[in-house]
Amino acid sequence: MTSALHSPRRWLITLAALLVAGTTFSLGQWQLRRAAQKEALQAAIESQGHLPTIDTRTLAAVKNVADVIHRQATLKGTWRAAYTVYLDNRPMNGKAGFVVVTPLLLEGGSQVILVQRGWVQRDFTDRTHLPDISTPAGLVTVRGRIAPPPSKLYEFKGMESGRIRQNIDIPAFTAQTGLPLLGVSLLQTGVASEGLLREWAAPNLGVETHYGYAFQWFGMCSLVVILYGWFQLILPLRNKLRTQRRDPLL
Repeated sequence: MTSALHSPRRWLITLAALLVAGTTFSLGQWQLRRAAQKEALQAAIESQGHLPTIDTRTLAAVKNVADVIHRQATLKGTWRAAYTVYLDNRPMNGKAGFVVVTPLLLEGGSQVILVQRGWVQRDFTDRTHLPDISTPAGLVTVRGRIAPPPSKLYEFKGMESGRIRQNIDIPAFTAQTGLPLLGVSLLQTGVASEGLLREWAAPNLGVETHYGYAFQWFGMCSLVVILYGWFQLILPLRNKLRTQRRDPLL
């Protein structure tokens, strides 16, 4: 007769416990690695932010604009107001509205950069109504932070063109307008002006979320190990000892 210790059911339970414990432990380690990667990225962002502010001439001379993302910048140029776009469903301080994006033709050259100028609340009575903002003519100085292109949301059909859009894709917008756009944008900072707010949220890479998931995975791994040890090792041993005390001949 096959003993309980070597029964197929016991081996199956052991195999399942090892599989679940190993998988959850590996997932916990993966979440810790992701957290470490994002912490390194956050440190790089902060390091970029402490570098000297770049100007129009410096930006024009940069070979790879991705290298200056998150750098502070003070750029001079003229607005191409006719190509202003209102990015829909962009909340700020809990309110729904638009992020206004206008191309800026950089002084002394032909390069154009998209500027995320700020946020304006939408008209809830008329979705197609464009809020009033001011776009100065002539040479302007814009201060901000070099950023990736505007973030993208789920795009509804018919929202990829026109003044009000869900997203803006730089290659597609370049093809539509003929503007020689850089592959980055400028996130304009400073006090509210021109009818726009600029209370941008700090970049959040979700490091805490990865630590939270890692805690959950390691907790599940520990629970599997504890339950296996109790029901498959400790409890059978206690029952065996009790049986032997009742009947020493066993």
